Amino acid sequence: MSSQAATARARALLGVTALTNASLTSWLHGLPGVDPVGADARAAGLGTRSIKTTSKAWAIDTAISMIDLTTLEGADTEGKVRSLCAKALAPDPADPTTPHVAAVCVYNDLVPVAVDALQGSNIHVAAVTSAFPSGRASMTVKLNDTRDAIKAGADEIDMVIDRGAFLSGKYLQVFNEIAAIKDECTADARGGAPAHRKVIRESGEHVTYDNVRRAAWLAQLAGAENIQTATVKNTQDATLTVQTGRTSRVCDLTDACAAFLDPDEDGLLNVFVPHATAGLAVIETGAGSDGVPLTALATIMAREDRWRHRHGTPGHGGGLWWALVQAGDRGRGVACVA
Repeated sequence: MSSQAATARARALLGVTALTNASLTSWLHGLPGVDPVGADARAAGLGTRSIKTTSKAWAIDTAISMIDLTTLEGADTEGKVRSLCAKALAPDPADPTTPHVAAVCVYNDLVPVAVDALQGSNIHVAAVTSAFPSGRASMTVKLNDTRDAIKAGADEIDMVIDRGAFLSGKYLQVFNEIAAIKDECTADARGGAPAHRKVIRESGEHVTYDNVRRAAWLAQLAGAENIQTATVKNTQDATLTVQTGRTSRVCDLTDACAAFLDPDEDGLLNVFVPHATAGLAVIETGAGSDGVPLTALATIMAREDRWRHRHGTPGHGGGLWWALVQAGDRGRGVACVA
């Protein structure tokens, strides 16, 4: 769908003769509101569902076959991209029946490497463009970004919207940018086949569910084939869930914490534990000594009947036990001791 076709369709849907920012604002803000409590409950309920036996095997294979295997780091190299492509071709080398993934996603300057590594397969090459991940650049830069990726062989363009413009109510600007990128996907298509386009909204920056819905509708009005919720670069809303129980244990959080960090930026990671019976320790895990903090703390302050949790088990005097957990100067990992 060209930008002209997208505009014509949007005018018809909105019932207006001219597509303006005012008409888009009126229509988008007239959409039914989202019930945040109901939406959260629905999402939580879906997370508890499970499937069994052959259905589970089918679901796993289907999920693998739909993955965009991605590397979007400032430190990406040609070697890393080729290794990723090898994994895309054979996700489980020990099981040749495992399906390959749908696509490999890289920055546009590494598209030629991915195209070469995947030659002869039907795995697509996707590229992030339009000033990913911020979306903050001139339209000329965004179009050139997209054009370079397509000419290099990208089958799919993952563009990001300008969230600043969207949150400022400049809906027509965002619409026009999405439509213009779509035109570019058609104009410079390799072999005459238009590049597929995905619109990334970065839902974590939309503040409200109503804005999330508006951004999704705006992308569809502009002709988006697919919509992606996030760039995976925004970790402001990241939450780690650690299941505690009646038995004390050490849970290694190192990899989970590392996944929240941007390797290209300096900063400080704050981990907050809203639980009186769990604490953080910086220790070396995996060396067979994970249980040492538990043994030491149990010796210093044993469980006593005079301190009891609300669920009835002996406690350690409220949060006093975990006040003794300190960061070791030779620690190599972050652990939750619960």
